[in-house]
Amino acid sequence: MRGVKVLRSRWLPLLLLAADVLFFGGPHRPDHALRKSLAEARAVQALANERWLDLEGVVGTAVGVDARGELVVKVYLSRPSAALLPAAVDGVPLVLEVTGPFVALGDLPIPAAEDDGPVDPKKSFPRPVPIGVSTGHPDVSAGTLGARVTDGRRVFALSNNHVYANRNQAREGDRLLQPGVHDGGRDPDDEIGTLWDFEEIRFCGVPSCAFNVMDAALALSSDENLGHETPDGGYGAPRSRPLDAALGMEVQKYGRTTGQTTGRVTGIHATLDVDYRTGRARFEEQVVITGGSGGFSAPGDSGSLVVSRGTLLGDRRPVALLFAGSSTSTIASPIGPVLERFGVQVDGGG
Repeated sequence: MRGVKVLRSRWLPLLLLAADVLFFGGPHRPDHALRKSLAEARAVQALANERWLDLEGVVGTAVGVDARGELVVKVYLSRPSAALLPAAVDGVPLVLEVTGPFVALGDLPIPAAEDDGPVDPKKSFPRPVPIGVSTGHPDVSAGTLGARVTDGRRVFALSNNHVYANRNQAREGDRLLQPGVHDGGRDPDDEIGTLWDFEEIRFCGVPSCAFNVMDAALALSSDENLGHETPDGGYGAPRSRPLDAALGMEVQKYGRTTGQTTGRVTGIHATLDVDYRTGRARFEEQVVITGGSGGFSAPGDSGSLVVSRGTLLGDRRPVALLFAGSSTSTIASPIGPVLERFGVQVDGGG
């Protein structure tokens, strides 16, 4: 028995690591030392928010990692030399990252149509429509139908407030379209559902900004109108069980404008100012994603469901709901609070 105990103590950590890589794509969950460092980084981030978030040119902060894999506090700037800040606070490095301003991606001009190959997520789809395609309120140009969700009795389409609720200006029961009006959607011919509920966006006033935690809305739909999967060439059907975002996590999404893209989580616990057509709103506890050479998102991708990119049970797990971005980064709200707010879960079709 003694030999068995030695064997367990020697091989158990390696077996756990192997299981983490096999199912989740890598060791994302922090150990005790990292949790301690994360607490220190969060404390410095809170200090940065208090001292510098309202400085001209500072558009946000987040916890990230540097090139050596050590935790840092990132300070996002709208332009180079927008603010002069110290190199470190209480031993935690500050990294200045020029992202440009963050803007709600459904409020930006939609890029000119391009040849999308065999599948065009901007077109009208036969019912039931796939997820990840063009949608929107009749008074909104176009966004993305992120996911099919359910409360166990009813079926809903999940997207952003600024896509389905027109930045708080829509009313319950308003018709929602697929595709969005920018892509030829017509009211009432292209109805996909009706506005059911949305989380109100609280815009900045004078002299302060209230915090938001999500940009999200639901459309009441049906089995006949709404499917579970992305179009051909996408990641398929998401799983139902969410996964918390972690630094370095590989993720993917399918959206109206850029289709299937991949990226990596580069910031967590982010506090950010996001510009809308009707004002600026401040968000906390957000996820920052950086794409590859082609980027992760573009105007019109608002509402896309961000899912994990891993293996076996670690693949296609819901992570966040995309809603904003800049020239370098994409912003998404953690999916857990979104699902809890509306009392639903992602319906991946089994």
